[in-house]
Amino acid sequence: MTTDLDTLATALYAKIDDALKASPNLAPWRPAIGITPTLSDAELVTLAVMSALLGFTSERRWLRRARRDFRHLFPYLPQQSGYNKRLRNASELIKHAIRMLAKDTSLWSDDVWLVDSTPVGCGCSRETVKRSDLAGWAECGYCAAHPRYFWGLRLHLVCTLGGLPVLFALTGAKADERETLLGMRDAAPEVGAARPGQTVISDKNYYGRGFEHGLTEHHLELLLPARKGEPERAGAHLFKPLRQTVESINQTFKAQLDLERHGGRTPAGVIVRVLSRILALTAAVWLNDKTGRPVKRSLTAYDH
Repeated sequence: MTTDLDTLATALYAKIDDALKASPNLAPWRPAIGITPTLSDAELVTLAVMSALLGFTSERRWLRRARRDFRHLFPYLPQQSGYNKRLRNASELIKHAIRMLAKDTSLWSDDVWLVDSTPVGCGCSRETVKRSDLAGWAECGYCAAHPRYFWGLRLHLVCTLGGLPVLFALTGAKADERETLLGMRDAAPEVGAARPGQTVISDKNYYGRGFEHGLTEHHLELLLPARKGEPERAGAHLFKPLRQTVESINQTFKAQLDLERHGGRTPAGVIVRVLSRILALTAAVWLNDKTGRPVKRSLTAYDH
C-alpha cells in the first residue's frame, strides 16, 4: 500500500465514520430538528488532522489550501467561522478517535511507558497575558529542559517507546507533574488495569515515596534517575537513551506538528488544536503500523 496524505485521510475518515455509525452518540450534539451538515463529522476530524500534518496554524489559510488541492476528498468545505465552531464542539469525538486508533496498533501492548511534560506557550507579551481568555488557566512556568520562562500550559504525555500516545493531559504551567500523572491514571483506570506490572520511565521530577507508593498501588513500576544524594537506581544506564526518546517525541509535536503555534485564543480553542495534533501523530503511527513501516512515528510521508 502507498502511504501518503490521501491514503491517511481516506483510512482515517473510514475508521471514524464506521465508529460513528456503530455509536451515533459519539457525534457532537446538535438539535434533532434542523439542517443536516453537508460536511460530516468524520470529514471534519479528518480535515483537522490534515491541517496539523501539513503545518497550518491558520484555519483560513488551511481552508483556502483545502479548496485548491483537496476537493477530490472534500466536495464541500465550510467557511472559517463554521469550521471553527464545529471543530470546538468535536473535542470528545477527537479524544475517542485517539484512543480507538491507539488500541488498534501493535504498540498499544508495549509494557514500557515514557512520561514527560512539555510547554505549550500561549502568549509572549504582558498585554496578551492581561487580556487573554486563557488567564487563570495559563500560568507563568519554567522549562528546565530548554532553560526559559514561558506563559501558557503544559502537555503531559504518557507514550510508548515507539511514540504512541497512551494518556495525556493539558494543565497550567505550574501543575505538579506527579499529581497530573496520578490524575491521568485515575481518569482512565481501564488502561492500566489491563496490564499489571507496567513499567513507567520518568525524569527526576517524578519523585517522592508517597508518589511511588501510589503508582505501586495502581500496579505501575516507576523507574527514574537518582536525585542528588540518593544511591544509583537499577537500570540507570538505560535512562539516558530513553530520555532522548521522549525528548524526540516532544520535538515531533513542536517541530513537525507546530504544538506551540497552535493559534488558540480560548480554552476550547486551545484544547481542540492540541487534541488535533495528538490525533495526527496517533493516526500516522496507526497507519505506519498497519502498513509495516519500520519507523512508526515517521510523519515524512504525510507532511507534504
